[in-house]
Parts: sequence; structure tokens; C-alpha cells
Amino acid sequence: MKKSVRWGAAVATATVATLTLASCGFGGGSGGSAGGSNALNLMVASYSDNTKAEWQQVIKDFEAKNKDITVNLDVESWTDINNVIKTRIQAGKQPDILNIDAFAGFAADDLLYPAKDIVSSSTIDDFQPAFKDNASIDGTQWGLPFIASARALFYNKDDFAKAGITDPPKTWADFEADAAKLKAAGITPYGMPLGSEEAQAETAVWFYGAGGGYGDAKTLTLDSAENTTGATEMQKIINQGFTQANPGSTNRTPLMNVFIQGKLGMQVGLPPTVGQIKQNNPSLKYGIAPIPTKDGSAFTLGVADHLMAFKSKTDRRPAIKKFLDYFYSPAVYTKWVGAEGFLPTTKTGADTMGSNADIKPFLDLLPNAKFYPSTNKDWSAAQGAVQSQIGQLGQGADPATLLKSIQAKATGQ
Repeated sequence: MKKSVRWGAAVATATVATLTLASCGFGGGSGGSAGGSNALNLMVASYSDNTKAEWQQVIKDFEAKNKDITVNLDVESWTDINNVIKTRIQAGKQPDILNIDAFAGFAADDLLYPAKDIVSSSTIDDFQPAFKDNASIDGTQWGLPFIASARALFYNKDDFAKAGITDPPKTWADFEADAAKLKAAGITPYGMPLGSEEAQAETAVWFYGAGGGYGDAKTLTLDSAENTTGATEMQKIINQGFTQANPGSTNRTPLMNVFIQGKLGMQVGLPPTVGQIKQNNPSLKYGIAPIPTKDGSAFTLGVADHLMAFKSKTDRRPAIKKFLDYFYSPAVYTKWVGAEGFLPTTKTGADTMGSNADIKPFLDLLPNAKFYPSTNKDWSAAQGAVQSQIGQLGQGADPATLLKSIQAKATGQ
């Protein structure tokens, strides 16, 4: 098995992940799975408190139809999953199927089966073209588009009324003016989560909003002039007291719960946020608007997580294909996506879910979506570098110098 320096360096600092490996995970066998060719190990990320139960139901129903195949489930938090998978690869105990965001580094290290080996041609043809392209490198599809998401600005209508704001901001200038009004009214204006859970997403909002971005499949551009403008705006907002305390140590999920409780004026949210509000604070009066940008141009951060299958000394591709084709069948797939409140990546899924009022505002934003450069072999390292360092903006770090450091860490230069 080919292991790059990326994985070794990550494991050297992954003390927590090593403890996780010792306490749970997949048993036995080189190449990952315990058991024979029909015993599959599935590692997935946790999107909500219901994720584990939803997967357990999928597995139960699948095993009832395929009594010769067993599927062992491991659910990891987004905070831990990157370190856990890197540690397991280093130990030769990677899962058969993984749900995560980035896959290009695994493909570059020759660890994955191409998509055509793990699902039927009809399943591949069902993916929306944009998502297929986003899951391909040099014409070969490696990832299976799992769920999609778009970002939008959630704002508290009662807070806006209290502060005398009539419309959500469209530009950064609007945003700053509204934030000042909210602060004067005794309201924390904006939630900016720069903790390790998903700092790369919040940062992308400001990078792309400045006309920049993370780069493409070939080149990362974390320290571009446009990104420096975006990072400078982030720091300005923090320094003006328009965010919660200590953005660098705040994760998205708990901060979104603060918004849902009615204690923040604005925060960038996801399609599942709508369902979370219905469940936890249905009386909250809120609106959804496009994310403010420097010049007011339309933009949303589009995110597509993926499923992928790792190579193994025991060829489990027939069992993997049966399971994944089953999962992507419209009835099974749309039930899972709908339960978590995300957007489907398949044509049949979009047809089935297109009338869902909760996700329509996000579907409308997708034409202006910008995506992470997930097919860049260094994206995993770049994402980790942003997650671990961008919070230093709140500690007075010079934006240009900080981004040069992040770029160097991402590319190993």
C-alpha cells in the first residue's frame, strides 16, 4: 500500500485519533475489514443526532434483502473523522466504504477503487453532471456524490426589527452597518465559527465573497490577494465586536444552536438548519437570504460530501456494489437525504424532492455555487491547515502573513 508523507505527518500529531483507534473501530485483517468478502465495514460522518439510527435502518433493510452480506457501522464526528481515517490508513485498517468530504488525496495514493468498479452504470448516470465532475480527476470518477448543501444567511427577524433593519444585507458595507445597529441594540450581530469543526466553510464565505477562493484541481491559492482581502474583512468584523467571543475556539454546530435559541442576529446556515429550528424553536422568526459579498454579487458555498471505497487484499467489490446501488435507489436515498435535510446529488433524487419547501431556497442558490477544490491532491492538507490556523485572525495575526503560512502548510513548501 502506498502511503504519502501527508498521512504520516498527520498521524504524528494525531494523539486523540490514536486513542480513538484504540477504543473503537474495525477488527482484524490486512486491508481493513474483518471477515471475508461479504463482510463490509462502513465508516460515516455524523451529521445529526439521528445519523447513526438512519444508517442502522438502511443496513438492517439491506441485510434483510442480502442475507449473505453483513455491514459493520462506525459513526465518527466531523471533528475526529479526518484524524481517525488517516490513523487507520497508516495501520492498514481502512474501512471498505467511507463517507467524508475530500477524496483526492486517497485517490492520489492509489487507495481507492474508481467509481465504475463500485456502483452500476445506471447509478453513475443518475448523478447530476456538476456533481460527477466535482467527483472526478482527469476524467476518472473516484467519489460518489453523497449529499449536497448550499449556504445562506439566516437572520433573526425580531432582532432586525429591534435594531431598525428592514432588509438583510447584500454587501459587506451593508453587513457592517447592520451589525453596528444590532450591537447598539444589545444583540450579538453575527456568529463566526472558526473552530476545528468546519472553519474552512466560514472562511470560504469571506474568500469567495471577495472574489477569491481556495483554487482548483491543479493549484491552491489560499494566499491570493483576494483571499487576503477576505481575511482582512473577517478580522475587521471580529475586532469591531460584531461576533461572539473567541471565534477561533467556536464550532459551527453549537454556535448554530445559539442562533436557533434566538441569541444571534445572523449566521450562515445549511438546509438542515430549517428542520433544526422547527424541532428546537419553532416560534423563532427568521429569514433566509443570499450571503453578503464585497460587491453584492450572488454567491453560495456549495458542498458535496462523498462516499468512496478503499482497495483491500480481499476483493469486496461485488458486495460493495450491491450495498451502494441499494443505498442510491431513489426510495432509500431520498429518505436518508430528506431525514438529514440536505440536497440530493442524483437526478431521481431531485425529481423526488423538488417540491420540498424547506430546501427550495437552497436549490435556488445552487446555480451560483462555488465548491471546494476537493479534487486537488493537497485539499485535505489545506482544509486541515485552515481549520487549525485561521482562528488566529482573532488573536491579531496579520492576515497576509497568516495565509502565506497556511498555503505553505497545505502544499508542503
